[in-house]
Amino acid sequence: MGYLLSCEVVAGRADVQSAYNRARDEEYAEILERCRAFEAEIERETAARHLSYAELEENDEDLVKLKSWLAKVQARDVLGAGEAAQAVQAVARCEAALEGFAGAVYEAEGSN
Repeated sequence: MGYLLSCEVVAGRADVQSAYNRARDEEYAEILERCRAFEAEIERETAARHLSYAELEENDEDLVKLKSWLAKVQARDVLGAGEAAQAVQAVARCEAALEGFAGAVYEAEGSN
């Protein structure tokens, strides 16, 4: 059994919105942190020449998780938290980094 409620803020609307957006911004901040780690991992793997299909698949799975997480936070972000655009841009950078890594993997694997 489930319940669906509707409510209206009688007083303190700005405080409620601020608290809600702060919670979303904290989630976006976590995504940004994970994106920085993702990009650093791609850089480490590239520098170490760990250019294999297995590494590519592992990193692709991580990117899928990041994109899914971002989509879930965006779905909750009905009030437009301030960090949303940064998180979207960070995930886009991760996608670009993975594309570059994939190109390096295909080139390395093709030459082997």
